[in-house]
Amino acid sequence: MDLTFISELYIPTVMALCLCVGYILKHWMKDMDNKYIPTILAALGAMGACAAKSGVSLDIVVSGMLTGLASTGLHQAFKQMIGE
Repeated sequence: MDLTFISELYIPTVMALCLCVGYILKHWMKDMDNKYIPTILAALGAMGACAAKSGVSLDIVVSGMLTGLASTGLHQAFKQMIGE
């Protein structure tokens, strides 16, 4: 099964937005439980994608949610790389 089409769904601007907001949530809001961060970033990604694409459709919302969740994984990859 070829899943390369998923890489076409990422929106770099939304990824950067979600990375920044995720970092702020993780490091500045100490009383927030970590389990809420992916949910917040998925919702923010969906809203950011709709704003970036100037429209609302199922494809745009799913693309934004996927990008928001991917930013969580990207943060973890950077964290492992720098050995934090």
